[in-house]
Amino acid sequence: MNKTDKLLTIGQFAAMHGINKKTLMWYDEIGLFKPAAINPENGYRCYNYHQSPILETILLLRELDVSISEIQDFMKNRSAENLKCLLDEKIAQLDLQLMHLQAVRKTLFNHRQNMDTLLTMDLSKISIIEKEKRCLVTVDINRDVTFEKEVELITAQTSKYQLGRLHDASYGSMISVDSLLAGRFDDYSKLFIEIPFLPYCDGLHTMPGGKYLRAFHKGSWDGIPKRYQELFDYAVSHDLTLHGFSYERGINENVIDRIEDYIVQIEIPIKS
Repeated sequence: MNKTDKLLTIGQFAAMHGINKKTLMWYDEIGLFKPAAINPENGYRCYNYHQSPILETILLLRELDVSISEIQDFMKNRSAENLKCLLDEKIAQLDLQLMHLQAVRKTLFNHRQNMDTLLTMDLSKISIIEKEKRCLVTVDINRDVTFEKEVELITAQTSKYQLGRLHDASYGSMISVDSLLAGRFDDYSKLFIEIPFLPYCDGLHTMPGGKYLRAFHKGSWDGIPKRYQELFDYAVSHDLTLHGFSYERGINENVIDRIEDYIVQIEIPIKS
């Protein structure tokens, strides 16, 4: 007799597949996976080597969270075409889950970077940094847009891009350099949402890659004009031309209780 035709006890077969023998007993009871034979002397279930691929397929589908009823339907109509359709569906679901996990990881990484910055930063320092090009989702605002309307606009965009939670993205505001140079420090024109792993950039705002002037402001908004003036003085003294938009975002909202401790990160592109 070929060794692969020999019968295995339920314990041996379960151990071979890394599962509990109670799982095999349950699969038998619900008619999902039957033993190859029943020992006539003691009524014990026995399995053979040729059943292994079928059981492994069931275990794989269970690992993919395919319901028992779906697997039962598949087993009744088992074919290459049906298995391909089932696996295509689960691969698509896994791809979405992986994208979400990658987005969460990037969000966690950004939060950790913010905490590193908080622990090492010199609030008085103005620095030149290098940034990669990024695509941002934006919503247009002006002085007349209420806070409630801003929340409504942000909510609409998070729904559009299927963000599960607000923490899946980072948020900020944009004000043009022209407005700042003209002294219109409340002339914010856009709110931005940076969504990790956007599938496309068409029609979105491009945050250009290259050198940026970076500074921080701590406290209420009333002190921001003074900080911007310091930025522009620094640019003049270092022969730098600023252009486009200033990108502002809070970096410590999750670790403070008072607005006096709020820190805004300011980044403005330097014209090459």
